[in-house]
Amino acid sequence: MNTIDNCHMISTNLGIKNTHETKHKHYLETIRVACNAISPTNKEDLEIARDSLIIAAQQGNADLIVEAIKAEFSLLWTRDKSTGSSIFHLSIKYRQAEVFNLIHGVIQKERFFSFEDNDGNNMLHLAGMLAPSSYLKKVSGAALQMQRELQWFKEVENIMPPMKRKSLNKYGMTPREVFTRDHNDLVKQGEKWMKGTATSCSLVAALVATITFAAAFTVPGGNDQNNGYPIFLQKTFLDKKLFMIFIISDAMSLFSSSTSLFIFLALLTSRYAEDDFLTSLPTRLIIGLLTVFISLIAMMIAFCAALFLMIQAKTWIIIPAALLACVPLILYIWLQIPLLANMFKSTYMPSIFERNAKSWP
Repeated sequence: MNTIDNCHMISTNLGIKNTHETKHKHYLETIRVACNAISPTNKEDLEIARDSLIIAAQQGNADLIVEAIKAEFSLLWTRDKSTGSSIFHLSIKYRQAEVFNLIHGVIQKERFFSFEDNDGNNMLHLAGMLAPSSYLKKVSGAALQMQRELQWFKEVENIMPPMKRKSLNKYGMTPREVFTRDHNDLVKQGEKWMKGTATSCSLVAALVATITFAAAFTVPGGNDQNNGYPIFLQKTFLDKKLFMIFIISDAMSLFSSSTSLFIFLALLTSRYAEDDFLTSLPTRLIIGLLTVFISLIAMMIAFCAALFLMIQAKTWIIIPAALLACVPLILYIWLQIPLLANMFKSTYMPSIFERNAKSWP
């Protein structure tokens, strides 16, 4: 078996994403040696190398692509025999960001913008096609899947020349038309997912708002019949402090739950256009979830303050009761935190795309 065969086998079975640092270093050394053995005059070597690059582009193996093209520059223009796609076209089709990011370091990258596959699709057409199911499954929730698809489309659109953004493929479709056609079902699924989440959270917000509103008019200890002031405001310093904690927490819980309720109602009545999934809808859901969390925490603080006010002398009852009251709060937040974290990360954290790639090869 020649060195290029070894390179191909390693690229298939030793994906760098699943290796530890030591294996990664060994992997880089191995493919560097294998790729340097490519003979420009040996057609068999070049053919195997091209096949390896096609697989590497589909699997996201950027290291193999870089080392192979450094060894033989002509491999940069490798095309898939069956589709006519370049390595960067394939990286977009299979949503391999690590390979796609390499295009920013290619000196002659403009040539790839005019490349078309056998169906007349340019890079933006491929970004408009629905990602493989294996890729979409890595993203939780149809709304976040739609957001990731939009991020890919916008990223490719930003680097394409204006003329190419509206070019037609062999089926007479622009990239945006391809995107709309392929993502029609995902938009519907995203809308259903978002509305389902908003509905369940709005029920929690409505329940909290109802409880805290009622608590505001039935304060612990009642009111003084002579002056109408709450009784605990006229007692000891500790009673006053605990009562103020109760009132402030109850008010904060009421306002937060009311805010989240309005946000979730806005989500339920949104138009759910394609581009809304990029930032508008995720931002609303993030704010809605955060305000629900705040309202729940404030409600538990108000509950604990009321317990201390009513039965200060019996701490052996207060502490277990307060801890038990926090169990549903902690459970709810614990279950919702992954969703909030994923949505915040995909919306506001650094993108998977890197435009500051070093010049190569």
